[in-house]
Amino acid sequence: MVKIRLARGGSKKKPYYRIVAADARAKRDGKFLERLGSYNPMTAENRVSMDMERVQYWISVGAQPTDRVAQLIKVVESSGAQSEAS
Repeated sequence: MVKIRLARGGSKKKPYYRIVAADARAKRDGKFLERLGSYNPMTAENRVSMDMERVQYWISVGAQPTDRVAQLIKVVESSGAQSEAS
């Protein structure tokens, strides 16, 4: 099963997350299938950027977003935030 989840980066006490599509059996920060965006909880603005076309593709083929990623998707969709094109 494929999950859309967060992979942690950054240093101690300064987290930075990548939003990735990964096999559910893979480690949190390990191999992933595709990078879909990023989430930086330490900034006041532009916290989330993601390629919504690719997110919708992965959901259409059966990928399950985690609870936190599902919340982030709703935030991006409702705010009409700038989506990443890469």
